[in-house]
Amino acid sequence: MEIRAFRAFRFNSDVVGDVGGCIAPPYDIISPAQQGRLYEKSRYNIVRIIKGKSESGDDENNNQYTRAADYLNKWIEEDALKEDSADAIYAYVQDFEQGQKKYQRFSFIAIAKLEEFGKVVRPHEKTLEKPIIDRLNLLRATSAKFGLVFVMYRDQQHIADEITEKAAKSDALIDFIDEQGVRHRLFAIIDRGDIDAITGMMADKSCIIADGHHRYTTGLTYLKENPEAKYQMMAFANTSHEGLIVLATHRLVGSLSGFSFEKLLVELKKDFEITKFNGPQGKTAAKNNMLAEMKKQMDADKNAFGIYGGGEAFYVAVLKDKTAMDSVAADRSKAWKSLDVSVLHKLILEGLLGVDEDKQAAGGYIEYVKDTESAIDDSIAKVDAGQKQVAFFMNPPKIEQIEQVADEGERMPQKSTYFYPKVYTGLTINKL
Repeated sequence: MEIRAFRAFRFNSDVVGDVGGCIAPPYDIISPAQQGRLYEKSRYNIVRIIKGKSESGDDENNNQYTRAADYLNKWIEEDALKEDSADAIYAYVQDFEQGQKKYQRFSFIAIAKLEEFGKVVRPHEKTLEKPIIDRLNLLRATSAKFGLVFVMYRDQQHIADEITEKAAKSDALIDFIDEQGVRHRLFAIIDRGDIDAITGMMADKSCIIADGHHRYTTGLTYLKENPEAKYQMMAFANTSHEGLIVLATHRLVGSLSGFSFEKLLVELKKDFEITKFNGPQGKTAAKNNMLAEMKKQMDADKNAFGIYGGGEAFYVAVLKDKTAMDSVAADRSKAWKSLDVSVLHKLILEGLLGVDEDKQAAGGYIEYVKDTESAIDDSIAKVDAGQKQVAFFMNPPKIEQIEQVADEGERMPQKSTYFYPKVYTGLTINKL
């Protein structure tokens, strides 16, 4: 893969004050409530560009995209955004905790030559049309790239990781802690030898998109309209580094006519062993026993997930025979069929509940819940309140499984992975 150093536009603390107040999560995970908080944090917060508020009276000539372009141009004029004076690769260090264990994830930010999906750049998840149109409208209006495409590569020599570790001993360009307690630090790698070492290391590498499929696809579409826009801003993380963590994405299902949870449990028994968890110790203990059993089955290389349909009981479903996937996914690879999320989507969501791929893409039936600290309890509460009919709790996929599916040229069902923590937006801006 061909990558290059570049001169990023970055927030200027002399004008904006606290640069951390200008940075935001990726646009697609910003809730309306968080959007409001980010607006209040700073008048220079990047949310105004990447996920601006709609206003009454918006039309073709005045809308969230034209306002985004106005903000960008104004901030550059005010020196709130300033272009770096030298080409750099940017070392990005994130410190976080997961499961009461401390981690540090290294990545580096560079621009990479856009390639059609294939051997060099491989997707691992399906994309939807609506987000691509949204990102394309923003790119057309601003001629700039804001969000990072987060990709994985494998380097057991840890060349970029060692350079990042060295860079992290210098003063940080940005150092802030987000709402989830993740510390984000950015450093400039400007030494020509270090830049050459990283670009040389990547020359024969391929990568898998972890997060940002829609942003990358938007870049490919925009390239057809503007042949000079050949490069995409990316953050690269080494799969050989222990800080690369994947969490689960759970499923909440609702709006099904004639749904019966009892009937679902009966039908599941054809292909799954069902274990029920409840008892005198109470609902919390039953939930925890379900989660422990899910992990135990994952460690034993079984396809398993938790199920909750209200009341005091929780269930774990374990696939009896992996060949059950052969008849419903005959054209798929063994790697794809072995995924928990594939089993759930094909045998249950489609096979038993009638939520096929078209209905999944249209939305309205499935809510995807990222495995944050409160995700399980929040999901249970939605079922108890009647907002959803059933919750399916997932184990996270392994990095090796993601690589195997991508190597087969296939894509996992949408929202199969949740790479944590997210790479934030506004650290670097690539003005075309």
